[in-house]
Amino acid sequence: MENFIIKDENALYFEVGYSCDNALFIAYGKQGYFITDGRYQTEAQESIKQDKYAVEILISRNLIRTARAIFKKYEKSTFYFNPQEFSVFAFEKLKNNLKINFIPKLNFHQEKRILKTAQEIELLHHSQKLNFKAFAKFAQFLSEKGVDCEESYLHFKTQEFLSKQGKFDLSFNPIVGINKNAAKPHALPSNDKLQKGDLLLFDAGLKYKRYCSDMTRTGYFGKNGICFSKEQKFKNKELQKIYDIVLKAQECAIKGAKVGMLACEVDALARNVIEKAGYGKYFVHSTGHGIGLDIHELPVISARSQTILQESMVFSIEPGIYIPHHYGVRIEDLVVLQRDGARVLGI
Repeated sequence: MENFIIKDENALYFEVGYSCDNALFIAYGKQGYFITDGRYQTEAQESIKQDKYAVEILISRNLIRTARAIFKKYEKSTFYFNPQEFSVFAFEKLKNNLKINFIPKLNFHQEKRILKTAQEIELLHHSQKLNFKAFAKFAQFLSEKGVDCEESYLHFKTQEFLSKQGKFDLSFNPIVGINKNAAKPHALPSNDKLQKGDLLLFDAGLKYKRYCSDMTRTGYFGKNGICFSKEQKFKNKELQKIYDIVLKAQECAIKGAKVGMLACEVDALARNVIEKAGYGKYFVHSTGHGIGLDIHELPVISARSQTILQESMVFSIEPGIYIPHHYGVRIEDLVVLQRDGARVLGI
């Protein structure tokens, strides 16, 4: 995909090593144009890399007008764009009376970076290692001071451990669910208080050099506190059964994921375990998603995805069972696909 225009910040960063919230980047072959306003001039000049493109930095009060002037130099050329990045109003202004063949292509830039480089894989691995440490710190806090804390307060505290007091950005808004709130896959924090004997679902991630981590653990808050290992013992026998099914489903998908498979086949590895156990209708989301600069990237590991999995793809495997008004269980790890199978990142 030789020529394109982008405005998404992670796409900008991937191409030139810098991004801001008001910029456009146009690529025509090896020539690049980074258009922004005067607020970002110094940072752009100091940070933009010239290794992929010969980048001309253009400072403008009207980014669309400046982009149009560039496109006029390349009339009768073809440029790709992601229609999700532009409002109808902005795109109509951009293309008006230009003799440019604009081709809309959803997620074209995520497709461009679906295969991770060795450096990107190492960044994702390190990000997930930091995430493991944050989970351990949060578990320690819960074990020592968690009793009677409201979900909303615990949600607030997670950000302290994840960000390491502001050192790292978060990959997404963390999910902390106690008992019945854990039955909502993307639960919002409530005023429920954590008590001994409760189930706690924790889904969170942080960013290391802009690369995201993501992990979910479901733990039992017992008399000795809680840990976020995969070995959990619940007093409720039905809950223990459900937990063991989810863990088996995840392990089956991780062990079975291979280069050359369809993404839907990996989804089926996890989903079949849960369906055979009689809980299929309670597994309400896809098995996983790609991850990188964005928290949700390609490939999508779902029942409908026909993506052929290739070496160096990185994605989550996160089956779950959610019993409304009772409890939910999800277990999530990130894997990188290698020639000999999937390797779990962060450990």
